[in-house]
Parts: sequence; structure tokens; C-alpha cells
Amino acid sequence: MPTLPMHRLSKLAPYFLSVLRIFAAGSFLTHGTMKLFSWPAPFEYPLNPMLYTAGILEVVGGLLLLMGLFSRPTAFLLSGLMAFAYFIAHSSNSFFPVLNHGEAAMLYCFIFLYISAAGPGVWSFDASRAQSRVG
Repeated sequence: MPTLPMHRLSKLAPYFLSVLRIFAAGSFLTHGTMKLFSWPAPFEYPLNPMLYTAGILEVVGGLLLLMGLFSRPTAFLLSGLMAFAYFIAHSSNSFFPVLNHGEAAMLYCFIFLYISAAGPGVWSFDASRAQSRVG
């Protein structure tokens, strides 16, 4: 079975980064739409000001990341939101994410932190804007 040389796979990294950003943002967005719009299902808990604020950040930030617009600052802000959510809502129950149900918050935190450093990838409005400034 032929294998792809690693240098060929590395050429795909900007595209894989875009796919990661799009799928993570789309999934993240639904957490906010559940809180604010009861879609795709109603949120399980009553909204307090902290959850309402998180819902707004999840919807607005999720949409911006989905489009790849202002990706680095948005991803950095959302990474902090997820770190805050992990420590406020999950870590007090157990040290282990699998036991405290904080795996999603932890993964979103580090995915968004990576996007804030690496950028949105080639399929983004940010990349289009940067290219139009150069060319």
C-alpha cells in the first residue's frame, strides 16, 4: 500500500486547519443557539447572566470563527471563555475531565488557542482580506 510522504501532507495543513476551524466553530455555535434560541434543543438549565453572556459570545464568536473573520482575536477570547467555563463549571467536581464532563470545554479551549496562534487557514475571510491587500 503506497503511503504519502510527509512533505505532501504538510502542504495540506492550511486546508486541514480551515476544516478544523469550521467544524469546531459550527459545533461551538450550537451551544450558544441552545442557550439563546432553544435550538437544536432547549437548554437544560435556567439562564443566569453568566450563561446568557456565554451564549452571546458562543453565537457571535462561533459565527465569526465559522466565517474566518477576525479569527485570531475571536479565537483567543473564546479560548479564555472555555478555560473560564472549565474551571467554574467542571473542575470543582473532579480533577479528571472524563469524570467532570469538562472534555468539550477543555478541547474547545485548546483548539481555539491553537487557532489564535496559527490563524484561520486558507478558507477564510481573513485569508481573502490579506490576499487582497497584497495583490
